[in-house]
Amino acid sequence: MISHNRDDESLEAKARWFQALSLEERMDIFCELTDLVLENNPQMAEVERAQSSSERIQVLSVT
Repeated sequence: MISHNRDDESLEAKARWFQALSLEERMDIFCELTDLVLENNPQMAEVERAQSSSERIQVLSVT
């Protein structure tokens, strides 16, 4: 379905669309995006994993 409504471009509308997809369809999109990123920037596969940021997070609570 093609829509020309600006409301269909909101993050909420995109999230609803994505959630409506089957797991297989979501994985296909994920793989396509991964392929696109690696095609345009092959070094991304060699980037070191992010380090835990637990030391820099402070949890606040209301009492």
